[in-house]
Amino acid sequence: KKKELHHLEEAAICGHPNSRHNLGCIEGSRGEYARATKHLIIAAKLGFDPSLELLKENYVNGHVSKEDFAGALRAHQAAVDATKSVQREVGQAARSMAL
Repeated sequence: KKKELHHLEEAAICGHPNSRHNLGCIEGSRGEYARATKHLIIAAKLGFDPSLELLKENYVNGHVSKEDFAGALRAHQAAVDATKSVQREVGQAARSMAL
């Protein structure tokens, strides 16, 4: 268990959003909502949709402030917009037509 947590932390430090999300889930299950929120916000800022959904759920339950959720939502949208390009859309269209 300790080794798993260590590797999750290492991956999160390197910028892996799924690992950051998982750390947030672990902290949330421990009742450390402030730490969980920080992990989830970072993952959402990287464009990770499940983290944004969990932040939304925690906002509704009162564990996340309105300001934190709004900031994460704006940063998530910016990250998603940054990954959009004409070349990507053409590639996705071609891939879907090949199926």
